[in-house]
Amino acid sequence: MADQGEIKEEDLPPDIKEWSKDQVKEWALKLDDVDDTVAEKLFQQDINGPSLLLLDTEDLKKIGVTFGPAKLVIHARDEVGTSKKQGPTSSTNQPGRPCKPYPFCRQHETHRYIESNILDVPESGASDLIEPCHEYKGFVNTTYETKMIKFTSEVIRFAGACMNSRTNGTIHFGVGDKPNFEHGQVLGVVVQDKEAYLNGLKSAIDDNFEHKHKQTAQNCIKPPRFVEVLNKNMTSSDKWVIEVDIVPDYTMCGESIFHTFNMDTKKAKKKVKRQETHEIVTKQFFVRDGGSSRNLLTPISSTKVMEEFKQFVDGMAQQSQRRKQAEEEHLIVIKSSTQGSRLSEMITGGTLSLDKSHYDHYVIVTNKSHPIQFESLGFLVELNPTAVLDFDPESSKHGLQCHFDQQSTVSVHLPAQYKITEGVEDIANKLKLTRNTSWVFCNGGIENETPSDIDEWLMDKGASIRDVISFLCRKDVLPNKRFIVIFLLLSIVSEKMDPLVETFSTFWQELRGTGQILCICDNEKAFTSWKDLIDARCRINISRRCIYELSFAEVNGTILSLLSKNRRSSRFLPCHGKSKVVLEKKVERSLNTLEVLCVNQCVGGNEDEIVLEENFYKGGKVSWWNFYFSDQPGSTPFIKRDKFDYIVNTVIPDLCSLRNACVVFNLMHVPGCGGTTLAMHTLWALRDKFRCAVLMDSNAEFAEVADQVVKLLMYDHQEKLPRVPVLLMIDDFDDKEKVLDLQQHIEKECAKKNFQSKSAQVILLNCMRSESSEQSEQTEEMVFIGNNLSETEQILFAEKLVEIEKTHKNADTFYGFMIMKKNFKPEYVQGVARNTLKSFNINQKHAQLLAVLVLLKVYCNNSSLSVSLCEEFLDLQPKPVCGNIKVEEGFENLSNLIATCLVEGKVVYKAVTMIHSSIAKHCLKELTTTHNVSKANITDLLLNTDMLYESTQGKDKLLQDVHYILVKRHHSMEESQFSPLIQDIASETPGVEEMVLKNASKRFQKDAVVAQLLARYYYLKKKDFLEAQDWARRARDLSKESSYFADTSAQVIKHGLKNAITNYKEETISPDKLDTFLTMADSAIYAFRDTQRLAKKESFQRLQNKKDNCPFNTAGCLGEIQVGVLVIEVLAKTPIFSSDNVRHDIMSGVLSGQVKLQDVERNDKRHTKHTHFYRTLRRFEEVLYNLRYRMKVNFDFLDNFYVNLGSRFGVKDSREQVAQKELFRCFKVYADLFCKTDSAALLKGKTMQNMLKLHEARQYLEKQKADSYSGILKFLSNDILLETKKKIVKQYAFVCAPAHRPTVKERINFIYVNVVMSCIKLASQDILSYQQIIDLLHQVLCEQIPISENLSLHFIAVVLLWPQQNSQENILPRTLRMYISQMKISYHTEMKEVYNGKSPVVHFFLGKKQGYERLVHLGEITSCITAGQGDFAFMCKNGKIWKEKKVEECLCRATGKVMDNLILADTCIPDQKSFEVIPMFKSNLCGYAEGSKVSFFIGFSMKGPVALDINQL
Repeated sequence: MADQGEIKEEDLPPDIKEWSKDQVKEWALKLDDVDDTVAEKLFQQDINGPSLLLLDTEDLKKIGVTFGPAKLVIHARDEVGTSKKQGPTSSTNQPGRPCKPYPFCRQHETHRYIESNILDVPESGASDLIEPCHEYKGFVNTTYETKMIKFTSEVIRFAGACMNSRTNGTIHFGVGDKPNFEHGQVLGVVVQDKEAYLNGLKSAIDDNFEHKHKQTAQNCIKPPRFVEVLNKNMTSSDKWVIEVDIVPDYTMCGESIFHTFNMDTKKAKKKVKRQETHEIVTKQFFVRDGGSSRNLLTPISSTKVMEEFKQFVDGMAQQSQRRKQAEEEHLIVIKSSTQGSRLSEMITGGTLSLDKSHYDHYVIVTNKSHPIQFESLGFLVELNPTAVLDFDPESSKHGLQCHFDQQSTVSVHLPAQYKITEGVEDIANKLKLTRNTSWVFCNGGIENETPSDIDEWLMDKGASIRDVISFLCRKDVLPNKRFIVIFLLLSIVSEKMDPLVETFSTFWQELRGTGQILCICDNEKAFTSWKDLIDARCRINISRRCIYELSFAEVNGTILSLLSKNRRSSRFLPCHGKSKVVLEKKVERSLNTLEVLCVNQCVGGNEDEIVLEENFYKGGKVSWWNFYFSDQPGSTPFIKRDKFDYIVNTVIPDLCSLRNACVVFNLMHVPGCGGTTLAMHTLWALRDKFRCAVLMDSNAEFAEVADQVVKLLMYDHQEKLPRVPVLLMIDDFDDKEKVLDLQQHIEKECAKKNFQSKSAQVILLNCMRSESSEQSEQTEEMVFIGNNLSETEQILFAEKLVEIEKTHKNADTFYGFMIMKKNFKPEYVQGVARNTLKSFNINQKHAQLLAVLVLLKVYCNNSSLSVSLCEEFLDLQPKPVCGNIKVEEGFENLSNLIATCLVEGKVVYKAVTMIHSSIAKHCLKELTTTHNVSKANITDLLLNTDMLYESTQGKDKLLQDVHYILVKRHHSMEESQFSPLIQDIASETPGVEEMVLKNASKRFQKDAVVAQLLARYYYLKKKDFLEAQDWARRARDLSKESSYFADTSAQVIKHGLKNAITNYKEETISPDKLDTFLTMADSAIYAFRDTQRLAKKESFQRLQNKKDNCPFNTAGCLGEIQVGVLVIEVLAKTPIFSSDNVRHDIMSGVLSGQVKLQDVERNDKRHTKHTHFYRTLRRFEEVLYNLRYRMKVNFDFLDNFYVNLGSRFGVKDSREQVAQKELFRCFKVYADLFCKTDSAALLKGKTMQNMLKLHEARQYLEKQKADSYSGILKFLSNDILLETKKKIVKQYAFVCAPAHRPTVKERINFIYVNVVMSCIKLASQDILSYQQIIDLLHQVLCEQIPISENLSLHFIAVVLLWPQQNSQENILPRTLRMYISQMKISYHTEMKEVYNGKSPVVHFFLGKKQGYERLVHLGEITSCITAGQGDFAFMCKNGKIWKEKKVEECLCRATGKVMDNLILADTCIPDQKSFEVIPMFKSNLCGYAEGSKVSFFIGFSMKGPVALDINQL
């Protein structure tokens, strides 16, 4: 319909004779390259339609129109006359029948329009806001040049109206309206360049919407859709209907209003012609008003209209809420479906197998197909239909028959060939019925048979089709009740005269019911239309004989899976409703980091059951075949561990209910106790409900893994919902942070796909070895499998043994099974090892190879040797007659201890490994004790046998494993100096480890880590510091820019100094030794500072490339502190500083730079005797004077680092805990020297006493680490005595007394002390009131702030001043925004070199209460749950922690709007802008569109306020 007050070009009467002079003027104004004065001249001369037709060029010249424009006017008039004549003749003579519009907001449907049919929805305004309103544009009277302008301007107008009215809508171009056409009549338009429409619309949106709303408009206005228009006889035409959908989702539009800008088109067109254009830009505000779009801001808007605009804007919040409510009411309900099972049942007649189907023949009835459907119709070839009744007249050109003919033999027929004119068998023979598929063209399309329109088909061809049906239903043609007719509705059937309706009726009558009829379509709308038409025609309900909830891809996969040959040759993935889709080989191969477990895994295979079971029961890794064999009739089911049902029935469903796109569950297990088997058993049991896969290579790039996991999730779903979640098993990760890192990558990939998931889409089943065999407490995030079977499990193993002994003669060698059967008794394993190794001889090659396998298995559980390596080492040559020798035979009497496996990494190869970790441990012990083969002997053999490294297959993996057992240390609370292997060798054969390590350096000549290992060995074990220095230098030469190897060089010097001090037995140090020690200390300090420099450089580079999450190396800072402690220890042994308390204070003064050595020497009564000491000390003045400062700088730096930055996912790092323990020891030495004054009693006078008291207060605060904000924040996690808490508060109150002129830093720290002490429940009388703290904060904020205090001040300001409901604070939002901005800048400035690989610690959360109690610290959150630290991290990442009732009760939920990957938090202050809050994990915003209203908890970190537990409102 026309917009009010405007004549549309296409609304001009079709005949020019009917035009008025006003309409002629309007027409002329629209002409390209014709000046507006021409239109005015025509108007002044009273030129109407009839006179326009009589004009020629000369006439126009007479009224003052120049020659050029005159020619353009005449040409344009003739063009209009031609188009007006052509338009109606082709499409308006006989309007067609009602039809449905294309499904809303879809792009890949097969829906088409038929020319002249009438869309059965009128142009309309907003109804329920979800059902789209429609607007029709004929688009027939536009020239090529004006089409794009017309298209974009109409879309912008319609879109603005829909977005402001908050209603879905579709604008159709190529659909006519009255008076020239029927309302909603399909006309179609010729489209020469689809891309031009896509690009034109995108540009128009950017040009016509306000900048702040451009992205929202791009999201709401969907790309143009081009719907094919068929001729009435169902043949293709060259026309399309162009449609644009508008979807103003609440999450995107919120409560915004949308103005558009209009540049006067008449002027715009002249921009090319002349540069002196005068663009008239007007602001518009469109709304839907009935069937039109009305502008409430027209230039001549009346007072009434402006009042209407104001009322509309004022009511926008209420309208937005109506939109939100409508969306919630129309949410797709993901319901369980059984249509996959029903399809299997109906198409086979109940046998569930097409090999044994009840039906011998299939007859297909189908209509117009679409090329995108062909790949999902492969099942037709497999069904080998007897006949296909095809109603698509173009099927042989580019339709289904053309596609089918390329894959099968087809006999093409016309219906007339089925008329009985001779014997039935003769006709069947001529038709080759039952030999080839008889393809019957039921609406022409071959042999010059003309297609018929729907209205004419029944008269033209209906009788002949009845003949076909009657022939096929004869008992002497197709056996009675042994064939089924499948109506395959590839296009929607919407008319009661459609040939398929008549065809159904005829089959229904011939077959006397619907028992042999099956109807298949791929959407509910097509089903509803079909069901209603059949009900009207036959008065029956065919719902029970219809499949409509499955896509054609799912129908295809389900039917193909019913054929055994396909179960062998094709692999199937589950879809909803127990349907399936075919996993194409090309797709599966592209998922090269995953091993996909399909629904029909192993079906139809011919693997040797005996061999596979023996390998598994001996101790080899379980395979899918083991589960498959156990599922077969007559077999005992696979043993279910006690935790199996809990995981399958409780844990997995609970995880599915979480909103996060990707969630994690941990299955911790002792090696060899069946943890991996239980995880794989879980996948096997759930393979028909989840898309299951195993991560093949734990070292694969996580970005690539995430991409492939999401591809598996999305495969063959496209626009269909719901998705079947992915269950991904990950095995052998050695670090929980890696698991969480993978989770984050998957969530990021999901976010790219804009999943708006209401439940988990990917579940990570993390199967991880436990370092402890002790039973861990089971939690919602973790199940533990230990080396102790329950009574139930023991019974199951006993029953299984009985079955095994019946089928396997060598069951006594099934050690893997028997270890578990014997409940992991060490006596059994020890006996196996002793008996098998009785005749062990290390001089035999197979014994050497076994020894190597044993050593590798003990110290690297996933180790193996490739079969090709073993065959070459054992010289296994194929025999001329017998063929290949199995590798197991090469191990002779030791073969029972090995198993074969597949190693999947960069390449896949077959390998040999020890059968069980427990057997490997006892074998290694047996070799040592009985056969005198030490670990050093085996390691030496492993390192020096070149043949092991000459084989190309598996060489890289072997080198990795050998490197691992030599280098990898196991970190715990006690720092291990070397790998377990090296430590065990040193313990078993002391001194021999040196030879082993030297041999390692020869094997890994270019490896800096091995050179570093030698350096560490020489300075830690041998105390040979020259040799250590040489190896450290080699390591640095191999990796010059690594801080870790620089640290090794520094450690050599430090340990040399420490060793020299320890070995110096004299009570007083000599001047020469002092010089030596200080020289070494100076060198060590320089080396550690170089380490710090490189560490910061590394960290910053990692931050820039964004791929390496390795955290900052703190060793250089700690090392410099340790050297400082050693210097203090050395100086304490000199006579200058060791005599008495006064001397102690003098040393403190010198090392603080407050006392000069010259002054000490001048006042020293024995300075002559000490001359050599002073001379030596003066050489190191710079080091000595700066010692305290440098130690303090490093202490503060490390405190800031450890307090403000945590691991990215909250998992504790044991190495950091060891470092902090050492830091505590060093600080105690520092505090003993610098934080007390031993000579205080010598001071006289009241003023001096007061100054001393203030000095001692500051020393006390420094000693308690309360002199820095990070040290104070650490009290939140450290237990300190109540008396200490009180004293800290009192001392700060004393220091901050105005008379003492406290520094800004001290007053900031005083605020922190009060806040922190209030959080750890210090009595209120010991601290300032909340209002006093707020007042003090405001005072400090008004002063000059040193740059160094910016971060601490602005952080506590944001924490205390964050607006809250009912809060008495009244800070201006812009001020708080400034504090947040300053805090972020300071954080980046101070921490940018060190925060890579770390996450800012959330110190406080916003609570529900007022005052101090508004702040909730992390300790209070952790106290609400019983999970351990590791599980706490997973609960946070999965989002479970925030669902705990106690947590919800104490935290305050805020609200806000998603914008640009962050949240604009509401302020609680009317008419004020929002605050920016970043999500704790960016993936938490996965699925939230721009403008989404959300609620969340607020946490405060040094990086800024963060949002947690984000939920949509």
